[in-house]
Amino acid sequence: VPFLQRCIQLLLLPLHILACLGLWDPFYKKVFPHVMAKVAPTYNRRVFKQKQELFSNLRKFAAPSGQLTLLEIGTGTGTNFQFYPPGCRLTCTDPNPNFSKFLLKSLSENQHLKLERSLVASGEDLRQIPDGAVDVVVGTLVLCSVTDTEKVLREVLRVLRRGGAFYFLEHVAADHSSWTYFWQKVCDPVWKYFGDGCSLSRETQQELQKTNFSELNLRRIHITPYWIPTSPHIIGYAIK
Repeated sequence: VPFLQRCIQLLLLPLHILACLGLWDPFYKKVFPHVMAKVAPTYNRRVFKQKQELFSNLRKFAAPSGQLTLLEIGTGTGTNFQFYPPGCRLTCTDPNPNFSKFLLKSLSENQHLKLERSLVASGEDLRQIPDGAVDVVVGTLVLCSVTDTEKVLREVLRVLRRGGAFYFLEHVAADHSSWTYFWQKVCDPVWKYFGDGCSLSRETQQELQKTNFSELNLRRIHITPYWIPTSPHIIGYAIK
């Protein structure tokens, strides 16, 4: 694995130099939303049934009034909006402000939602959201790229009301004895450059299990095509 990692790094040496000089990240932060605007619809079609099933019970966590207050972290282009129930009070956060025009486009196509706030904030720092303020937090393909998974999950617990739920869909590390995991480890050092910090081999399931949720509903799935290193996923929700 280290030998193949070095070979890939050598092939992408100019990119690595740009990253070391601090030039790659500002450039790619502008490009990444355009990449996701192209890639996200294809991914959404592959996981449409899984997302539809996952979000089908969102109303279960609504307040007694029937109003559902939902916070989505790492909203990106807003590909989850179509799965949220009508009248949902929505707060969106993303650390990359360059997603804003794509977010507004998705909102215009999903007028059944009520946007309350759109914040430029990382999942590790949700200080603008009060304690226990939301019924549901959603994060899809977010925990793979955050700097500190444990800190994000602590923030999720903080902003959720008691009995609220965190919904997730994440690509994760494959079985350690598999070829998929081998290639995940080989590609990991350079994958972060194209995935805006994304890690292919993150053990997100273990982080969720360590977090102080009262209930964790989780299952492992594989997304087609099965040979790609991002195929292994976990999906489910956790209750505070």
